[in-house]
Amino acid sequence: MLAKAVVGIPERDDLAFEPKWDGFRCIVFRDGANVHLGSRNSKPLTRYFPELLDPIRDQLPDRVIFDCEIIVALENRLEFDQLQQRIHPAESRVNMLAEKTPADIVAFDLLAVG
Repeated sequence: MLAKAVVGIPERDDLAFEPKWDGFRCIVFRDGANVHLGSRNSKPLTRYFPELLDPIRDQLPDRVIFDCEIIVALENRLEFDQLQQRIHPAESRVNMLAEKTPADIVAFDLLAVG
């Protein structure tokens, strides 16, 4: 479900809230050494975020699928404009931005493991 803007947070005990991460929604598929990042519209994102692949391989089970948000955080702020610049056809620019403004993943739903 997509986030909606509201004027304020309702003061009710029967509601729970979580932050809106200002990033790209992503499904991560890992099968051994193969890692695929896909958008919520099933578009491939893997080539745009090469710096995420080794940490996924190093820190997660060999076979896993999870829902997450890809973010760029600079100086304690989420930078959606910097994130959008990552979707670029030139591999050299993608690699340069991966070094200059590396992305992170905020995982929130484990969909499958094993």
